[in-house]
Amino acid sequence: MTFDTSTWEEISFGEIARSLTNAVKNPLSENLVRYVGLEHIEPGNIHIKSWGNVADGTTFTRVFRKGQVLFGKRRAYQKKAAVAEFDGICSGDILVLEAIEKSLSPELLPFIVQSGRFFDCAVKTSAGSLSPRTKFKDLAKFTFRLPAKLDEQKRIADLLWSVDDTEERYFILKNCLDQAFWSYFDELLSGHKKIKLGDVLIPKKSQSVYPHRYEKYLGMEHIDSGAFVSKRYGNSEEAKANTFIFQKGDLLYGKLRPYLDKCVIADFEGVCSTEILVYDVKSDFLKDIVLFYMHSPSFINYVSGRGYGTKMPRVSHDIISEYIISMPSEKEQAEILIKLERMCRIGDAVSANLDRCRTIKKQIINQTFG
Repeated sequence: MTFDTSTWEEISFGEIARSLTNAVKNPLSENLVRYVGLEHIEPGNIHIKSWGNVADGTTFTRVFRKGQVLFGKRRAYQKKAAVAEFDGICSGDILVLEAIEKSLSPELLPFIVQSGRFFDCAVKTSAGSLSPRTKFKDLAKFTFRLPAKLDEQKRIADLLWSVDDTEERYFILKNCLDQAFWSYFDELLSGHKKIKLGDVLIPKKSQSVYPHRYEKYLGMEHIDSGAFVSKRYGNSEEAKANTFIFQKGDLLYGKLRPYLDKCVIADFEGVCSTEILVYDVKSDFLKDIVLFYMHSPSFINYVSGRGYGTKMPRVSHDIISEYIISMPSEKEQAEILIKLERMCRIGDAVSANLDRCRTIKKQIINQTFG
């Protein structure tokens, strides 16, 4: 969907929005009970799904109000921008943006800062090596076309919020289905013989030294959180450190930051980072059932609580091996797998609709303000 922008006016961001830097020393005394850091804003998500409690302690002092937009000015390439749905305080690495109402319909501001061109501007104007930051004075120079009439702006905003509402409904449905799926998984697997995960997994530690015989390289960055199959890869020429060799069908587990839930079955052969553990499974166990176990919330909680290291926690094969699972006979595993895959297809259909909504919203935003 596109709009006729021929009559729209060229305008700078600083003409339609301001940056607020109000601070408070004692947030609780002003009934500001929640705080938001960059870790609470999900890339590309216009809604804030998590936050911290001021009563638990924080050094943040910058005030934001419901309806204002929070934009992550540090590492802008992460594309963190969301609308506040409550009052609170936030990190100094977050810009608090507010619409200048005589020039902009406030409902439209969250979508303007979500546009690809706006993020590109933020990245290009960022300074610093390890933690590049942009400034509002630079973002204020960003120019784009906008209808002069507020009612026309409101009409565009209403359309975008309508698409966003549909997206949110699919998001909620997907979360409900995920919870139902894992409850169903626990029910199907409970009551069977208890064994350790180490009794099932067969570690494979074949190393490859550069230059590699295999063309494809798999790093942690190529595995999507929660994915079941790995299809993305890089060029092995870029991996000049030692690597592990894996074959198509191997089980690959990312031991770095185990809470990221990176575990897949390889869809090709190649070499991978040594941060990825390569496994086969014993013949009387179905690899797909094992993979479901390693994606389960209880397993993720288990390994996340046992990671060693502070900034970059890892888990080892020894830690993974101690996890207790219930494993039925091979025939029962096959029957259970059919039931799980049937339920997965329902979830996949909902996920596809969710992705479709996100794509439509992004297209409208970028076609309108890009």
